[in-house]
Amino acid sequence: VLRVYKAAVQQTLDILFLHEGREFLTSTDAVSRDSADRTIIAWDFQSAAKISNQIFHERYTCPSLTLHPKESTFVAQTNGNYMALFSAQRPYRINKKKRYEGHKVEGFAVGCEFSPDGTLLVTGSSDGKVFFYNYHTARIIRTLSAHKEACVSAIFHPVLPSLLATCDWAGEIKIWQ
Repeated sequence: VLRVYKAAVQQTLDILFLHEGREFLTSTDAVSRDSADRTIIAWDFQSAAKISNQIFHERYTCPSLTLHPKESTFVAQTNGNYMALFSAQRPYRINKKKRYEGHKVEGFAVGCEFSPDGTLLVTGSSDGKVFFYNYHTARIIRTLSAHKEACVSAIFHPVLPSLLATCDWAGEIKIWQ
């Protein structure tokens, strides 16, 4: 063990290193009835100090974080049935004009990911579908009825970007082209 970071909150749901690796983000299950001020925490990698815990102010947990491959932005999947877009540079502001809506999370730890070229954002859905969003417009451009159970992950192949792997809550994995 090289370093230990103490959030003093409940579970950590996801970890995301930002470009260059000097800072990283964690998402936690620290939502209370009145506050969500520790849902996403920014950390300094070298000092283990918290940089900010005032990034996301809505009362939803964020089970998944994903970094845009070319731009300085990241997306947080929320249990509010939308993905929120943020700047990946301090002070990590949310883009209030752009939300990726239409899929359902309903308490599942549904993942999300950008295509390798950064033009698409893909996510699973609690109804078993896979949603493809245009990154720039936040519009749904395609849906797939992929699984009978909740689709909890959709990820592009790292070398063959025309391939997509999906998996569901029951353990079924599918490869799509």
